[in-house]
Amino acid sequence: MSHWLRSRATLQARMDLDANALLASLLIGLVGAACFMYGKRQGRVPPMLVGVVMCIYPYFVPGVAVMVVIAVVLLTALWATARLGY
Repeated sequence: MSHWLRSRATLQARMDLDANALLASLLIGLVGAACFMYGKRQGRVPPMLVGVVMCIYPYFVPGVAVMVVIAVVLLTALWATARLGY
């Protein structure tokens, strides 16, 4: 019984089931999927790469604020590459 309780406590410590984190990762993933589809239809690599990264990184980032900051940085970099003509 003791082993089961320890493993359950460890699992709960590793899983972040905060509603804000789930909602932020869902929205970031949706924007990433849209970027990927746009890049694929236009035949442009930068939106495709940003889209893939935005779909994957929320799984590895525990905090909502950090998730949002990374999303803003990625989308700003995408905007800058579009302005430069890439």
